[in-house]
Amino acid sequence: MARSTDTQNGPLDSQAAIERTLSVIGDKWSILVVRAVLRGVRRFDELIDDLGIARPVLAERLKRLVAHDVLAKVPYQEHPARYEYRLTEAGLALSPVLVALVRWSETHLPNVEPTTALVHAPCGTELEQAFWCRTCATTFGPSAIRGVQADAAVGADHPGDHSG
Repeated sequence: MARSTDTQNGPLDSQAAIERTLSVIGDKWSILVVRAVLRGVRRFDELIDDLGIARPVLAERLKRLVAHDVLAKVPYQEHPARYEYRLTEAGLALSPVLVALVRWSETHLPNVEPTTALVHAPCGTELEQAFWCRTCATTFGPSAIRGVQADAAVGADHPGDHSG
């Protein structure tokens, strides 16, 4: 039987995982580089212009993001060698984080007005962010989350099995 011991401080008691993530993307410039590449800005000089970032700072952030497989460095010209940066699967997986940051700032920071509506491209409906349970096939809010040890996650290996 799987253990279902709640973590000591609730659903966000994942300090080590959060610290590891922040060591990769937790500074202002890294997350802004990811956002720019997500928007289609991929070349070094374009990133400089788009972000207003110093060249050495950008070079260091790109190196770190490539080393952690958030970005891939892809050649687009041989002589002289020129590269562009593309999001990897791990980088694309950060898009909900960026959306959450935008929504949080619009809701909780004074004088921040929504600047861009995020819509579902095929139908034009504005997107909402929610948690999804694949077993219950429903969305829910943060108050319905609790932290359990990873090996005790109900339904992790057996969707529909609530015997945990």
